[in-house]
Amino acid sequence: MLNAIPIFTNLNPMQLASIGAHLALKVYEKGEYVLREGVVGDSLYVILTGQVKVFSVDPTDPTREVILKTLGPGEFFGELPLFDQEPRSASVATMERCHLQILSYRSFRKAIEASPDIAQRVMETLARRLRAATRKIGDLALHDISSRVSRTLLELAIMSNGRRVFGEPFTQQDLANMIGASREMVNRTLKDLEEGGYISVERKSITILNDRMPN
Repeated sequence: MLNAIPIFTNLNPMQLASIGAHLALKVYEKGEYVLREGVVGDSLYVILTGQVKVFSVDPTDPTREVILKTLGPGEFFGELPLFDQEPRSASVATMERCHLQILSYRSFRKAIEASPDIAQRVMETLARRLRAATRKIGDLALHDISSRVSRTLLELAIMSNGRRVFGEPFTQQDLANMIGASREMVNRTLKDLEEGGYISVERKSITILNDRMPN
């Protein structure tokens, strides 16, 4: 499994075996916390199956959260304390049943020493995430809700039976949490997009009919 994960693809069999010997596989059910913001971490997590959300919770209202990003198979998280020894900067929870590989920072440092390519791939991933975070901040500051909804739908939609669909494991509440708006405002926006012929809204999914949505 390891050689199918992007940060480990250039390793030889001996290096893969060395890392694999220190990995622990754990299964998380839907809705479980994997990491909690503010807690000191000691491990890196690699996603084998499933999807997780990285988010922050409003300290004055625990029911309100902002989803910073979502991650799927082959991606990793929990890497920042490896470099700065600071507490977790965000929480991570599963959006569906997940199989995760857990690697301690001590073992990961040894892996980097044995193969500097790993460090390069981690840095490339961090750079992409920084660019995405910068883009998201710009969207929140410069675009209205309709544009933010459209952009998020186009970004996260997947092909299913020849159609571009946004749906499970994402919900409309997740969509609202991603763009920093209330679910009510998102529902109104979706109705406007549906009336405009851009999307078709069903109970658990949204089908994109026209890519040229307001953005």
